[in-house]
Amino acid sequence: MATVRDWPVAASLLLLLGVFQAEAQEGILRASSNETSPKIREYCIIFNEQWMPLPSTLTNATNYQLQDLTSTELCNSSDVPAEGIKDKLVVVMRGNCTFIEKARIAVGNHAKALLIASTSGLIPPKGNTSEYEQLQIPVALISYADILSMKKVLGNQISATLYSPPMPSMDYSILIVFFIAVGTVALGSYWSGIEEPESESLSPESRSKTRRGSKNEDTANILTPVTVLFFVIIVIVMIVLLYFFYKWLVYVVIAIFSVASAISLYNCLSALVRRIPYCKCSFICSSRRIEVRLVMLALFCITLAAVWVVFRNNDRWIWILHDCLGVAFCLNFLKTLKMPHYKSCVILLVLLLIYDVFFVFITPLFTPNHESIMVEVATGSGSGSSEKLPVVIRVPRLVPSVATLCGIPFSVLGFGDIIVPGLLVAYCRRFDVETNGYNIYFILCTIAYAVGMMLTFVVLIVMKMAQPALLYLVPCTLITCTITAITRKELRIFWTGSVYEVLQGFNRTSTQTDKFPRAQQLLYDDDPS
Repeated sequence: MATVRDWPVAASLLLLLGVFQAEAQEGILRASSNETSPKIREYCIIFNEQWMPLPSTLTNATNYQLQDLTSTELCNSSDVPAEGIKDKLVVVMRGNCTFIEKARIAVGNHAKALLIASTSGLIPPKGNTSEYEQLQIPVALISYADILSMKKVLGNQISATLYSPPMPSMDYSILIVFFIAVGTVALGSYWSGIEEPESESLSPESRSKTRRGSKNEDTANILTPVTVLFFVIIVIVMIVLLYFFYKWLVYVVIAIFSVASAISLYNCLSALVRRIPYCKCSFICSSRRIEVRLVMLALFCITLAAVWVVFRNNDRWIWILHDCLGVAFCLNFLKTLKMPHYKSCVILLVLLLIYDVFFVFITPLFTPNHESIMVEVATGSGSGSSEKLPVVIRVPRLVPSVATLCGIPFSVLGFGDIIVPGLLVAYCRRFDVETNGYNIYFILCTIAYAVGMMLTFVVLIVMKMAQPALLYLVPCTLITCTITAITRKELRIFWTGSVYEVLQGFNRTSTQTDKFPRAQQLLYDDDPS
């Protein structure tokens, strides 16, 4: 079971507190044959709209004569053929020099547009911001396989048009993401409080011994203010390391996720399997009784994780398994990790909000290409690797768009946007259990989380760009919990921890224990007299 002691797991899988889009855009290459009867084909291209935006409609786009120079990489002026490339849409191979160097040679020879054919996947074209103004022509990447297909279908005389229709501002897949996120937070937080009253059926003496026996184990799963600071430092170190060594560390994160998700899925399913009163066959191993059904369940979870590792890049269907493993990981995290008091929750959420803002909005001032470290790590765009960090819930977009031509576009939400606010919701649930609060804090905080998530999606639709969800989730949840505690005149107890822990340090006055009968019973159970 993942605990606070598993720092690499926790830190690595909380890196993405929001998912962002790089300054790149999908476009369409509309090609037609000049040789025979009109044939038209459309192909995916990737371009950087900061360099040279493409027309948004086909009627506003310019038609070019395509010239195939894929036998060269256009890194030297000597690569330009004798007949020249004036007024042509030139296709060259990727490699040996930067995109901007290729574009500079194309501009110097009066080409009208430049396509760079890639054999290793399409990544957003990048370069130094100060060199953007040197580009006076559209520059885009295209798959070399598409170039070969184009020549096979359309021949050697090809006319082509480049354009980029706008993406739909609203896609119904965000509703699925919304229900997954809210459902995971609600279920995981509720589950975290289920074991609190389990000892109600025991005698007072047995209940007290059980609680004392598990105290040391529970302490290892608690995020105190000191461990919160340690946790945030590890997250910062990990994201910086990923920024510089993404190409190698991404596989470490993939390995961590596969192991952690298998363990988490087992913990979630075993909690259900143990409630089934049938098929309880068992055997003795090293003086321990092991149920056969739990062994089979463990093998099943390991198999699912292994299937995900093998097929993780198959976007057509693996997202379903990926989301199931991700939800299991989040549920197990919320169940296992405990915040001892509201103070730790506030410190964690505020520090990670500052971390989020810094690595998104401040780091572009220091990076060489003026891209944020969060964007580079979230997309892997600066590494040249086709691997993505498996730390998001993703659902395929349901509305057809230009992105559909380039692959399967997804609506995504980082695990951190579920787990970080979820730890606060889980604390509210346990606080309600201790105080017989009728789940007031839990319900209101869950609603606040849902409102914050809806606000995130509204801003996403209005701004037409991905949003760091913590910017909206943290204020919504913290303000709601604070107002609730003030209204119920419980802010001091809510801030310093569960009633059981707090009242141990106070005189057991009748006013306090009468107000919280659950706490009074707990205190009496632990009274050695």
